[in-house]
Formats: sequence, structure tokens, C-alpha cells
Amino acid sequence: MISKTTMFRLLLIAVTVAVADLTAVVAFASGLSDPHIQWPSAEELIRVISFQDYNTRVVIIGTTLLGLAAGLIGTFLLLRKRALLSDAISHATLPGIALAFILMTLTLGDGKILLGLIAGATIFSVLGTASVLFIQKQTRLKDDAALGIVLSVYFGLGIALMGMATRMEAGNAAGLSSFIYGKTASMLFFDALLIALVALIAIVFCISFFKEFALICFDAEFGASQGWPVNRLDFLMMTIVVVVTVIGLQAVGLILVVALLIIPAAAARFWTFSLRHMLWLSGLFGALSGMLGSGISALMANLPAGAVIVLTASVLFIFSMVFGSARGVVRLVFERLKLRRRILQENLLRDLYEWHESMADTVVNETLAVNLEWIGPRLADLLTQRSWSPRRLNRTIQRLIRNDRLVADGDNRLHFTEKGMRIAKEVVRKHRLWEAYLIAHADVATGTVDLSADRIEHILDEDIIRQLEDLFPSVSPRDLPRSPHKINIAEGTV
Repeated sequence: MISKTTMFRLLLIAVTVAVADLTAVVAFASGLSDPHIQWPSAEELIRVISFQDYNTRVVIIGTTLLGLAAGLIGTFLLLRKRALLSDAISHATLPGIALAFILMTLTLGDGKILLGLIAGATIFSVLGTASVLFIQKQTRLKDDAALGIVLSVYFGLGIALMGMATRMEAGNAAGLSSFIYGKTASMLFFDALLIALVALIAIVFCISFFKEFALICFDAEFGASQGWPVNRLDFLMMTIVVVVTVIGLQAVGLILVVALLIIPAAAARFWTFSLRHMLWLSGLFGALSGMLGSGISALMANLPAGAVIVLTASVLFIFSMVFGSARGVVRLVFERLKLRRRILQENLLRDLYEWHESMADTVVNETLAVNLEWIGPRLADLLTQRSWSPRRLNRTIQRLIRNDRLVADGDNRLHFTEKGMRIAKEVVRKHRLWEAYLIAHADVATGTVDLSADRIEHILDEDIIRQLEDLFPSVSPRDLPRSPHKINIAEGTV
């Protein structure tokens, strides 16, 4: 069951990405001359689906492979609890791009050499990552403060250098803004080939170092104690993140590239508890986001591809969050309702069993006690047991009757079936063993132990029950311990 802390982190990531989406869409829309969306015709739809246009093939293949690579390495980034570090890395690339443009313009006369711009972005993304890690390790500042400082400082430096680049007389800085907001539609074959190479590298390293990356994601301290090169493995992982981030700048821009790294992995986590399955699901969601987003953008010319890719990933995330088979909201709601019903049924079975015990204890005549043991209580007798509401108690009784746990006679008295008696004894046994443990080993007062046991007795598994039986060897597996409220617990005996 997903924890509140994990849910809060996922919602925080979703809100962050949504704000980034809105910023990119507004920025792009401000430059559009025609604000109306042109719906595609059937012929255009067929052309895109069948990949008849060369540019469409290049763009869809490139964005699909980029989504695959980002989804794979983003899985480890999310589990390493460095989701927002990718945001700092992407923003740190801006001063590298601007500085590389300025230097190439002054020395070569042409500042738009793609490899040079990518090299500048890579160098500054590494510096940004190193800056975050340095602040985290050498100061007492929290992670969020380190990320905020590095992101704002590097982005501010990038804006300043970009202003200098646009005022240079020797070079033309037009088009550099595509690294901020992305320019998927202008992707060339060389760009797609470069993305394919990076995707292949990401796949190879994620498969080859799967166990090592999983180790540092879940327990880096244990890995270090066992002699694993944790720092070098962490550096290798962050290197792949940097490379994927830099390559993705032209596709979705530095503002939105964080979405491709985090959203597919966050969506995949709702579907599985296995890291291996999560890895491939994340890659699949990333690839689908790139393919569907760029395809929709190709059909609707006024929609920017980068923003549509991220919004497509967001739709996959929302669908996964609601309907995910492992941690989805719908599944969690049903599981909680199921657990709540089971707790009500087990509490009622225990109340019925203890009612029979109390009736038998109050009778002196042994023959009469045997007869009274099978005289079941009425509804009014049970309402005072644990402040039941009549409606809830009636519904619980009806479920137990349908499940062959109880039967009602003509006098509206409740009786156990053979199956119900067996289950009731198991419930009472778990409850009393846990009560005995709390009194003997946790110093819980006898008067309050019943409430403490109620909070956990319904989720005790067989292993815990066996351990409790080992603590109290005087209790046979077939015996039902007496209630600790009526006896003294001393030195592991009941």
C-alpha cells in the first residue's frame, strides 16, 4: 500500500511538471499568428499513421527513442530520490549553450555548430550536478535548498549569457531559444541518429548494471559496506542522465526534458512492485509519450510537439495513478474497503465468541453452562460490545451469514457455523497472543492492551503468529489462550 509520503512526492512531481507544461505552452502560443486548432482530415491521419512523410518518420522515431532512453534511466533517478535533480541539470545547460555559441562565433565565425552547442551543454550540466552534490555533502543545507540554489543561479547565468549572445554583431543567435522550449518539428536525420545512439547506450548500461544501480537506489550504505564502488556507480548513473538530458534539449527543451525523465517512471510505479518490470514499463511509457505526442503534433500544426509529448506523458501518469494495478487509487480504495470489512467481520466474530465465554463463566451449573453456550446473542446484546451502529452491525451480520460464518434462528439469535467457529477461534487466538506479547514484552498496561491489540491483530501473518507461539511455549497450537484481562502474564507464560 502506497504511503502518504510517497503519494505526496508523486503529486509534487505532477504539479511541478504541470506548471512547466503550462509555461511552455503559453510561451509557444504567444508567437502563433493563428490561435485556432486545425483539425486533421482523414487523409492526413492516414499519412501520419503510415509514416509516409520523411520528416514525420524522423521526428516520431527520434522522440520515441528519446522517450525510451529517458524512461529507462529515469527509473533509477526517481528511486534514487533525485527527481528534481534532472530539473537542475537541464537548467544548468543554458549557460553552456550560450557560452559555446559565443566562443564559436568569436573563434570560428559560426556559433551554430550543433556538436559544439551540445558539448557546452554537457560541460555545464556536469558542473551543475557537481554543484548540487557538493552543496549537499559539504554544507548542512537540505536537498531542496541545494537544488533551488543551483537551478536559479545557473539559469540566471544562462539568461545573461543569452542576452550577450543575441547582441553580438558577428553572429546570429536566432534559433537558440529552441533549446529552451524545444523544436521537435525541425529534427534532422542526424539528430534522430544521435538520439538512437544514446538510447542504445542507455539500454545497454541499464541492463548491464541493473543490479548495481538497484543497490545504490535502495541501500547505498549497505553497498559501500560490502566494498561496492558506490561513488563510481552513482557517477555512471548521473552521466547517463546528463547525456539523455542534453540530447533531449532539442526535442522538448530544457524546461520540459525533466518530464520525460520522471513522469514515465512515476507512472510505471503504479503498475508493479518489481523493479525489473517497472524499468521496462517506464521505457514503454516514455516511448509511447514520444510516439503519440509527436504524432498528435504532426496532425495539428498549431500544437508544439514538445508540450504535446509532455502532456501525453501526463495523461499516462494520471491514468496510471487512478487505475494502476499495484498502487493505483482505485485499487487502494477497494483494498481499504476490503480490509475495513474484514476488520468489522473479525471484530464481530471475536465479540460473539467472547460473549459465549462470558455466559459460560457466569453459570455455576455445568450442565446449564453447556446449554447456555449455544444460546446466541441478539442484536441488542451486541450493540453494547464496541459501540456498534445498528446499520453497520446489521450489514456485517448479513455478510457473515452469506459467507457461511453465522446462522440466525427463529428467535433472531446468532449462532456459529462450523466454519465460523473455526475462524472465530483463529481470530481470538491471534488477538490474545498479541495481547500477551504486549503485556509481557512491551510493558503495556492490562487495562489498555485490548485497544492496542485491536490496531494490529488483523494484519498478523503466519510467520508472526509462529514467533508469538515460540515466545509462549506453554500454549499449544490447538489451545486457545485465556484472556490476559483475567490472568497475570509472567515470564512468557499464559
